[in-house]
Amino acid sequence: MANENLKGLKVAILITDGFEQVEMTEPRKALDQAGAETRIVSPKGDRVRAWNFTDWGDEFPVDVALDQAQPQDFDALLLPGGVMNPDILRMQPKAVEFVKSFFDAGKPIATICHGPWTIIETGAARGRRIASWPSLQTDLRNAGAQWVDQEVVVDNNLVSSRKPDDIPAFNREMIGLFSHAGRARQMA
Repeated sequence: MANENLKGLKVAILITDGFEQVEMTEPRKALDQAGAETRIVSPKGDRVRAWNFTDWGDEFPVDVALDQAQPQDFDALLLPGGVMNPDILRMQPKAVEFVKSFFDAGKPIATICHGPWTIIETGAARGRRIASWPSLQTDLRNAGAQWVDQEVVVDNNLVSSRKPDDIPAFNREMIGLFSHAGRARQMA
């Protein structure tokens, strides 16, 4: 991953309370180490609280309130999982609209675990191959996606994985996908 240079790439991390901590912190660390500028975007106020496998985890500062976030200010999007986080986000029109704008613009998106629930709400799951936590397979199929039980899947501008154990492969493919957006931005 150190070979890829994401210097200057702006990545939105859309989360609310109940996101799986390691599914945000480890990809964020990989992005930051590759030179990206990551920002937590949330409908919450000043802080969001993680879920750490079986209990509440750490709190993290919100960098940009969802109401103030402009999709055009970001080059890529990270959607961590956790059960509560995407279930809350998919019920918020502003969050769904924010995610949809990345698909509409052809920007790269990375999602893991339960994160695809929010993608289903945008209508962008249809026709895609998507890996997720196994309990989402029926939801993804009903949304017109092909659910895949693999550690990581890249489908055009979307990279997806099933669970925390997949994070090393997820990070590798996310950095690779996001690097294409960085090169395109530099050429523009």
